[in-house]
Amino acid sequence: MLILCCLLVGLLIGGAEYWLLRRGKWFPDLPDRIFKDTVIVNLLTIAVMKYLLKIPNVFYISRHGPLYFLKYICLALCVGLAVLFVKCILEGVLFYEHEDKKQKAGITVGRVVSILLFALGAAAFTATIWGKRTFGDITPDQFLVNLKSPIVGTSSDVVLTAFEGPVFETAVLTMLFSIFVCSAYRLLWRRGQQVHVIFGRIARLVVSIVISVAVLCGGVAYGFEKFQLMDVYHAYVSDSSYIKDNYVSPRDVKMVFPKNKRNLIHIYLESVETTYLSREQGGYMKTNLMPELTELAKEGVSFSHNKDKFGGPNQTVGSSWSVASMVNMEMGLPLKIPMDGNSYGKSGKFLPGAVAIGDILKAQGYEQTIMFGADSDFGGLTAFFQNHGDFNFMDYKAVKAKGLIPKDYKVWWGYEDDKLYEFAKDELTRLSKTGKPFYFDMETADTHFPDGYLSPHVKDKHGNQYANVISYSTAETVKFVRWIQQQDFYKNTTIVLTGDHWSMDQKFFRNVDKGYRRAIFNLFLNAPVEAKKPFEREFAPFDFYPTILASLGVQIDGDRLALGTNLFSGVPTLVERDGLEKVNQELKERSNFYNDKFISERKNSTFKNTNVTYE
Repeated sequence: MLILCCLLVGLLIGGAEYWLLRRGKWFPDLPDRIFKDTVIVNLLTIAVMKYLLKIPNVFYISRHGPLYFLKYICLALCVGLAVLFVKCILEGVLFYEHEDKKQKAGITVGRVVSILLFALGAAAFTATIWGKRTFGDITPDQFLVNLKSPIVGTSSDVVLTAFEGPVFETAVLTMLFSIFVCSAYRLLWRRGQQVHVIFGRIARLVVSIVISVAVLCGGVAYGFEKFQLMDVYHAYVSDSSYIKDNYVSPRDVKMVFPKNKRNLIHIYLESVETTYLSREQGGYMKTNLMPELTELAKEGVSFSHNKDKFGGPNQTVGSSWSVASMVNMEMGLPLKIPMDGNSYGKSGKFLPGAVAIGDILKAQGYEQTIMFGADSDFGGLTAFFQNHGDFNFMDYKAVKAKGLIPKDYKVWWGYEDDKLYEFAKDELTRLSKTGKPFYFDMETADTHFPDGYLSPHVKDKHGNQYANVISYSTAETVKFVRWIQQQDFYKNTTIVLTGDHWSMDQKFFRNVDKGYRRAIFNLFLNAPVEAKKPFEREFAPFDFYPTILASLGVQIDGDRLALGTNLFSGVPTLVERDGLEKVNQELKERSNFYNDKFISERKNSTFKNTNVTYE
């Protein structure tokens, strides 16, 4: 079949060449041209497929699907036409001529419009490719929430990849297209003694507009499909009652706190997954990248979907990036697409109608601190933690203001984790001396994509920068935890370690089997409660909301808060009851209850502890 395709291409191109360039009688000139073009065009086509397009096994037809022959013919005809074009130029049948500089205003307007349309289409293509390559399966909710949230403080490395990717690529493609559109030459065809204009201003403008519209429509359709933007349609026009039907308001649930209130330390580990463990431990690596962390886990409880190995929650809709994961674990809610002009943080308010752990503990007299190595304005986190617990801030801005780092200091997202842990020790020491119970919340950043931040102290243990960063970063986390365990306040302190979301470092995961179940790491240390069923659980990040409170010894009536279920109990989670597919599908839908109850800026975030009692 492939031979017949080759012969067909040779016959068509050879026939066209004879008609355009005939110099003698049809025999032997026509058969000679067909034979030569069959050999030349098909060899060039195979070379393009093999070396330029890097298509493997070009001769193994059965491996390429039923449309392989049609694709081959189309590509070969394009190659053949390019060869024929060059021959016609060399033979003088086709030639270029400089056009008159005078042109109508309509031509100029048409050129500008076609260039703008092409630029938009090229941007859609390159941005989509960059987004998938950089972030992986980014969800519509993440995309749109970030559009409406503050983005200051973004890592310069992420910004640089955007400039090197879609910005630069769009500029280059648009420049090349502009050269074609604005060319001052027209193409002519000499047929005997007659000369015909076959490609002048008008023809070029028509072709330019057709190309630009095609690129724009193709780019938009490509982005629409790759980023699942049909889900945005559902988020705007539908109304699911699922959140309303399953939401358990923390304002109404009876909670019993121990008389001696426990301190809480929650460390969000950027992009830390159980995937980094060995296969024998439930991960996907040949060797365990986090031996110190797995050793530490023997001292606490780590909830897992596996029978006897490490695992974790499903990554549900509205939980797949840092801010969203915090909303899930601190409020028991997904972070949904903002509606009706509301935003997350830009107006100074962030889900004012929701109740966070910070709200509950503030009402109990807790002293609270949040610490980032980045600018907490990113993603609206300043408003989040100000609105829900009035936290002390130790972010990039605050650390500079305190003189702990120079005012012009900028590493990675702000300051690196080596400094974060040292500052955290000082802050914990201060909190322990206030005479109040405290809640200390922090997030690491060195393991953020792309490739992580390579501290000068990182050793090359694995021959891969990201793997080395993961090993070093998690080992430093354990050192920090060991320091806490040596402090006097530890005996009355619960430590929670959670990865925030799946890593977005696409290069590192390109060889991971799609069927492997990825999960964020989780560990509860020194919690005064036993887990009835830590293994073989199906759960979501929002289940950590009541679970974290329960790890402080808080008794929750019914073991449910918001959408979450206390994992220390044996109560089924929403995922266990309804299945992951249904939960995700419902969370994708618009929820008027969510918009009115939590996002609406008319709501008051004040939490009153009328249902809280003490042992």
